[in-house]
Amino acid sequence: MIVLQSAMEKSQLYKVDEFGVKNYNYGILGSLSLIVFCVLNISLGYVAFLAETSVLGSPVKTYADAFWLMLMSSTTIGFGDVYPITFIGRAAVFIMFILGVGILGGVGAIFANKLLGFADTSIKNRELRKQNADIYVQNLAIYKKLEELEKKLESLSK
Repeated sequence: MIVLQSAMEKSQLYKVDEFGVKNYNYGILGSLSLIVFCVLNISLGYVAFLAETSVLGSPVKTYADAFWLMLMSSTTIGFGDVYPITFIGRAAVFIMFILGVGILGGVGAIFANKLLGFADTSIKNRELRKQNADIYVQNLAIYKKLEELEKKLESLSK
């Protein structure tokens, strides 16, 4: 577990700040997500192409049709012009539907986070925690000085 955590920190996917909060590198995560999305579309499209083109009556005639099928499945649009009729083709579409929706949703969340600035709120909260810690230390120092002054005043009044 410790080895994996160390490897993750070295991978530059995230950095831990002074408050122990993980700050993810959304550029790398978004890029990796899009690469995985493209590889899934290409590879599952090929699986669907192999499964569907050998069957008579299948609407999937070319690799472009199979790729279109995967793309429409992953975005949940699914126009219906191209659809699988074999079990393997349907399984490929199902896998692409589940993974594609998840990946595109994650990329959309990253984009919205950067565009609308939700991450700024947590950054501001961490800055406020740091300021509060500094104020607390300053208040302790002032309290100690006040105690010393009270002791001096008591000694002068006796």
